[in-house]
Amino acid sequence: MALSALPEWPAVPPAHGPVFLRAVEDDDLEMARELSTDPYVPLVGTLPLNASADQALGWIRRQQSRHAARTGFSFTIVLKDSGTAVGHCGLWLSELDKGRATAGYAVVPSKRGQGLAAAALTALTDFAWTIPGLHRVALLIEPWNTASIRTAVRAGYEREGLLRSYTEIEGERRDMLLFAAVI
Repeated sequence: MALSALPEWPAVPPAHGPVFLRAVEDDDLEMARELSTDPYVPLVGTLPLNASADQALGWIRRQQSRHAARTGFSFTIVLKDSGTAVGHCGLWLSELDKGRATAGYAVVPSKRGQGLAAAALTALTDFAWTIPGLHRVALLIEPWNTASIRTAVRAGYEREGLLRSYTEIEGERRDMLLFAAVI
């Protein structure tokens, strides 16, 4: 499947357990600003550390453009019971023509430790399997990130190996663990 054939936005928001996924909205500003207080989040994405309102809004605009740019799906993680935005996740489809995707996720610091990231990743993965031709979703996780490793395993991902010196973060080559879900 060529990237020009990127699937439409889901008509029904992906959901699992206490969360659902929806399009990123301007009202997600405070969620984005809280995400930016985690020093690791800006290192692996485009959200600046301790983002100002304008910087967070710029990040929101970039997320809102991902589907139109045919790079994938960028979602806000929302609590079903309150409608509160608690994080962000994405399904990136640069290798959709080969049946492969990558995923990422982050929950705001004040809502961590509640299983929300695993629920969001499960919803995202379930949505991924609705995309024709997609058979593999991969995650790259630094070996020290035990919380993210637990999230991946809880969402049904299996560790496949260690990619040595795989990614550059802060000007340093870092090892990454490869996790994947396949159908």
